[in-house]
Amino acid sequence: MHPVAAAVPRLAALAERESVRRIAAAFEAAGHELALVGGPVRDAVLDRRVSDLDLTTSARPDETLRILKPIAGQTWDVGRAFGTIAARVAGETVEVTTYRSDVYIPSSRKPEVRFGDTLDGDLQRRDFTANAIAVRLPSLAIVDPAGGIEAILQRRLTTPSPAVESFDEDPLRMLRAARFTSQLGFALDEEGVAAMRALTDRIDVVSAERVRDELVKLLSTDDPVPGLELLVDTGLAARVLPELPALELTSDGAHRHKDVYRHSLTVLQQAIALEHRRHPGEEPDVVLRTAALLHDIGKPATRRFEAGGTVTFHHHDVVGAKMARKRLKALRWPNSQVDDVAMLIELHQRFCGYGDAAWTDSAVRRYVKDAGPQLERLHMLTRADVTTRNERKARRLSRTYDELEERIAQLADQEQLDAMRPDLDGQAIMAELGLKPGPDVGAAYRFLLELRIEEGPLGPEEAASRLHAWWATRQ
Repeated sequence: MHPVAAAVPRLAALAERESVRRIAAAFEAAGHELALVGGPVRDAVLDRRVSDLDLTTSARPDETLRILKPIAGQTWDVGRAFGTIAARVAGETVEVTTYRSDVYIPSSRKPEVRFGDTLDGDLQRRDFTANAIAVRLPSLAIVDPAGGIEAILQRRLTTPSPAVESFDEDPLRMLRAARFTSQLGFALDEEGVAAMRALTDRIDVVSAERVRDELVKLLSTDDPVPGLELLVDTGLAARVLPELPALELTSDGAHRHKDVYRHSLTVLQQAIALEHRRHPGEEPDVVLRTAALLHDIGKPATRRFEAGGTVTFHHHDVVGAKMARKRLKALRWPNSQVDDVAMLIELHQRFCGYGDAAWTDSAVRRYVKDAGPQLERLHMLTRADVTTRNERKARRLSRTYDELEERIAQLADQEQLDAMRPDLDGQAIMAELGLKPGPDVGAAYRFLLELRIEEGPLGPEEAASRLHAWWATRQ
């Protein structure tokens, strides 16, 4: 069966959803055109799960709101100036946008919004032909003025208008192109690639928050690598995430070393595979994926050529954590995620050396304490960081980390590692030493916590004895 014919029942099923059916009836009764548009139509043709319901209409925003209110449990203005009204109808959230025929100011990403009168005109101004397909309601007539269905069938990413004009009008579309190459498995056509290379500096006018959102969406796909490669190959990554292309370290015959850029992409893919294996069906772990991608960004700054042709990257973990924190803050990443990513990068080398000399119990406790809530992510990142082609070495490293995880589990059962605290809390410390709240209590707490890490649980009596002995040395 032809893919379009196969998509018809899926499109009909969308039209028969209670929310869509009610809205279509209401707009038809009001004498306005209405159509499903963009992502829902594209995903129906691709036989992908439809998550968003986007509609477009000839009605102006105020009229759209008037039509929706009687049938919606809730309506809200998500962008009335741009023609978009959202509503909750029959338990589903939908967005209805007025036809647009924007005019863009040269060298700006801000359009002068003009509402249009035709569906064809609206579709011609959209970002990609794959998203410039509509299905009229309730007739189910397919409208495809830019050849979007053909592009979908050929798995090509093209623009309805010339790519250089489209990307100049809205530079964020270049990041969306990268995201769609990963999300849909499409290839951006040569015209689009050339336009991205020519317009890399235009991305600078896009807000950091919008850049961040697109990068997060890209990292949330099942395989972000094709999109990341497009960003690097076109030079766009150098503007929004320069630490990534900087990993393409040059090598020569005398100083050969691993391709850090390729290694980082592989670590990202392996981290995602581990994430799916350990937490199937859960939302993408953006913190883990960001840490995997950026875990080695400190290497260019710390690379040293030693005698005999050896290349070293001493302290690249610490340097990389600082660099990641700076970049993610500039991109307005949430502070909690910045902290978590930086911690994972700083700790990702900690496991090195475990296989050469097995850690003491105190070293294992310190590993758990330092990782804190990020321990599970650190497990996955450390395992993903093994990209050697030497299968024997890879198996040995995997077995060694299995052993470490088993020891952590055993100690956790014995000592409650997840809630690692001193044997005496702050109140008990003050009672033992006759102190009031202050810096001395904090110092005593840290002393007992170090004992707990080094020796395991001591019990209140032994902890109190050690505390008094320590306190006597400070008097």
